[in-house]
Amino acid sequence: MKRCAALTRLSREHHSALVLAKRAQGVDLENEAGTSRFMTQAFETFTRELEPHFLVEEAALLPALNGVGEHSLVRRALTEHEELRQLALRFKSQDATGVHRFGELLEAHVRFEERELFARAEKLLTPEALAIIGMHQPTTGA
Repeated sequence: MKRCAALTRLSREHHSALVLAKRAQGVDLENEAGTSRFMTQAFETFTRELEPHFLVEEAALLPALNGVGEHSLVRRALTEHEELRQLALRFKSQDATGVHRFGELLEAHVRFEERELFARAEKLLTPEALAIIGMHQPTTGA
């Protein structure tokens, strides 16, 4: 799907998120060593890539959408960000109970952002508002 220039970077970042989601969904929880390795890598990836992505959305995209009345979309995005953060924190302590949920939610969240959130932003936000979003850079990591 073609994205406006301001959302291109955020959209491209979704590819690695989908790869991580699929990996999480496929983790064999019976294989403790493999699960442990996945959780360590997933927590590092979350910290390095997903958290900075969320912070850009929360600093620029979501306030702009909230300002044009897209409150339910913004609430959903924020709720999912928070649940993903909580699930990723479990990985840090080697708690595998949320591995598959993390993968399912991350995949659904990316699909939601691509199909609904970004589409609404491109439709409703002014070129100036989109340009401001495009100028935001991650505060950490990627």
